[in-house]
Amino acid sequence: MEKITSFTVNHLDLEPGVYVSRKDAVGGETVTTFDLRLTAPNKEPVMNTAEIHTLEHLGATFLRNHGEFGDKVLYFGPMGCRTGFYLLLRGDYESADILPLLRELFLFTRDFRGEVPGAAARDCGNYLDMNLPMANWESARYLERALNAPKASQLRYPE
Repeated sequence: MEKITSFTVNHLDLEPGVYVSRKDAVGGETVTTFDLRLTAPNKEPVMNTAEIHTLEHLGATFLRNHGEFGDKVLYFGPMGCRTGFYLLLRGDYESADILPLLRELFLFTRDFRGEVPGAAARDCGNYLDMNLPMANWESARYLERALNAPKASQLRYPE
């Protein structure tokens, strides 16, 4: 079998950032898959499932309710390696195009207090595995490291 594209990225040089992972033609439209990398792979500890799960609930709720992008969001969810998230948007985008959206998203998750949407037994298959304080912390860290003033290298996969 051939390696899928995401496994050909040099993860040793990957830093926290916003990367276009792929673009696919689907029914005459483009779907852009973004790699939202919160931690440096193989150099830093991965995120724990509780904060990832919390960020997934908050992020999906925020994004699907967003005034401009809500109807363009196809998927927001964690990477299996626990170093970041995938965001799939209907449309042809580059990393810089969605920086304002991501700043809004991660400001929202950084500052969120209260009951996490969908964190109830009726709504979620593992509702007890949540950690809002760590989700707030991871969001603040990602804003500072990758979203507030990203370097060009944080918006394009390493060669």
